[in-house]
Amino acid sequence: MSRIGKLPVNLPQGVTVKVEAGNVVAVKGPLGELRQKVDADINVAVEGTVVTVTRPTDQPRHRSMHGLYRALIANMVKGVSEGYTIQQELVGVGYRVEVKGQILEFSLGYSHDIHLEVPKEIKAVAEAVKKGQNPVLTLKSHDKQLIGQVAAKIRSLRKPEPYKGKGIKFVGEQLRRKAGKSASAK
Repeated sequence: MSRIGKLPVNLPQGVTVKVEAGNVVAVKGPLGELRQKVDADINVAVEGTVVTVTRPTDQPRHRSMHGLYRALIANMVKGVSEGYTIQQELVGVGYRVEVKGQILEFSLGYSHDIHLEVPKEIKAVAEAVKKGQNPVLTLKSHDKQLIGQVAAKIRSLRKPEPYKGKGIKFVGEQLRRKAGKSASAK
């Protein structure tokens, strides 16, 4: 039995889960509503405040989907009750970000500014920059998949380089640094 798949998903106060026609799981909570289509072979049962996911056989295909759909449902429950937050730091001289509604305006050392529109489900906040500190962009959403995809897109605008570490990185991310040229090498 899958260690992840057999764990029940406990529903916090104010969160409801329904299994609709076509094996679509709908999760509704204080922060929003999410839907996920589940494979027809996987059974999702809601009993009171507990959601359980079961599989019909021990085939490798069923075993892999068992843990996957349980994790997706658990992420949806956590998203609509608590939400997800991702913080990204812009490291580099003159690197900055401005939030204008749902449009992010980046200045990342290119000859032009980069404008990126984020989906309406995501709330972006650029904190005021203090002297000597790097700008930090905070993304908040109830959808873990969507916020992760947008954060990866933002990071791809200027990936951190290995010598000085300049670029867009996640707060707390450890970068692998290279030594660079040695001045006394002969």
